Amino acid sequence: MPAAEAALDRRARGFAVEAAARDHLLAAGLRPLAGNVGFRSGELDLVMLDRDRLGEVLVFVEVRYRADAGFGGGAASVDASKRRKLVRAATLFLHRNGLHDMPCRFDVVEGDGDPARPRLRWIRDAFRADD
Repeated sequence: MPAAEAALDRRARGFAVEAAARDHLLAAGLRPLAGNVGFRSGELDLVMLDRDRLGEVLVFVEVRYRADAGFGGGAASVDASKRRKLVRAATLFLHRNGLHDMPCRFDVVEGDGDPARPRLRWIRDAFRADD
């Protein structure tokens, strides 16, 4: 398979899994704010609003896919370097949108199996900005 074709397949898989994750979170009551927000420091897959016992919470969601979870799920690939990039991107998003005082959390949705119908696992509060 040519490299361009493989990249397209990978991108299509990513969009399919992100769409499934978004639908899953919408069904759980989260509200969408933005998706695929890019900054130099990294990209935010999904930005959503959730409501907890204290009120509205801004949720930065990293969506990770692995065809086979046998070597560790997608969440295992959110290492310290990736977390730093996500925190920097989230900080820029907050600044750009005037949301400095908004409570936030970082969630991960990992998917595996068929990208068109992935098995999803939602990990709320997967990591903290100060981790």
